[in-house]
Amino acid sequence: MTNNSLPLHVAVGVIRDGDGRILITQRAKHAHQGGLWEFPGGKLEAGEPVQQALARELAEEVGIQVQTATPLIKINHDYGDRHVLLDVWNVTAFTGQARGCEGQEMRWVKVEQLREFSFPVANVPIIAAAQLPHYYAILEGRSVAEALDNCRRILAADIKLVQFRVKSLPIADLQNLFEQVSQLCRQQQVSLLVNADLPVDTANAQGLHLSSCALLTCNERPNGYSWVAASCHNLDELKQAETLGLDFAVLAPVQPTASHLDATPLGWRTFAELLEQINLPVFALGGLGRHDLDRALAAGAQGIAGISTFLVAD
Repeated sequence: MTNNSLPLHVAVGVIRDGDGRILITQRAKHAHQGGLWEFPGGKLEAGEPVQQALARELAEEVGIQVQTATPLIKINHDYGDRHVLLDVWNVTAFTGQARGCEGQEMRWVKVEQLREFSFPVANVPIIAAAQLPHYYAILEGRSVAEALDNCRRILAADIKLVQFRVKSLPIADLQNLFEQVSQLCRQQQVSLLVNADLPVDTANAQGLHLSSCALLTCNERPNGYSWVAASCHNLDELKQAETLGLDFAVLAPVQPTASHLDATPLGWRTFAELLEQINLPVFALGGLGRHDLDRALAAGAQGIAGISTFLVAD
């Protein structure tokens, strides 16, 4: 941080229309980070609640009235000449016709097109958070048949982000199973990440998921993947994921879990405190169900990750 003053607190809206497109606007040439694209919003007034500031700023800047908004991510970033706290919210319902009330250029873009635009550095984690869903399923199975059945159940639950982590099968069965799972995911337009500890050809994977051990021995972000994520259990591991420029992390365990009885659960308070110290989308894992989503979002999480979570009705 460049000085002892508090960061500039900014309310930011990731505004989605009925087709899932996201509104971006271009900063004025003379402004800080001028000419770059951004998600609309503005600074809080003294004593102003963040949701009130969000509604006010979006009305003033793009002429909409916010109806529904949920927390997405918080970003602390020091540009050297300015330190900002971006308090980012998903805006999924609004009234009014969006327009550039301040003469700024604006565009509605598909979520997958966001990376084609030049944003301030602090916005990079927001782009990842905007593209990620609220649920991340971890696929396991004690046999090929069980793993395929679990995969079909996960996809039937409309989960769009899956990690292939079937560690109990013989190596000879893994590649064939992975290819079958890849095909099922492609058919449902699901992003598939493969656990980096598995000896499989990852050519058909959209991403790579690093175990905490692999994360700590990694010196740079693995190349060739749309998504690179990591499993984390403490602040040092989260900081390593952030330093490497990974897209997201999973932090566990939040609650007691039968699969890791010896692990001390973080609890929601510690979970939230850890997330306040990093700029990275993070899924909460450990003893959670889909009914915990609102609690996770309130704690600053991207959403919920789970192994058995998405195999049963919640």
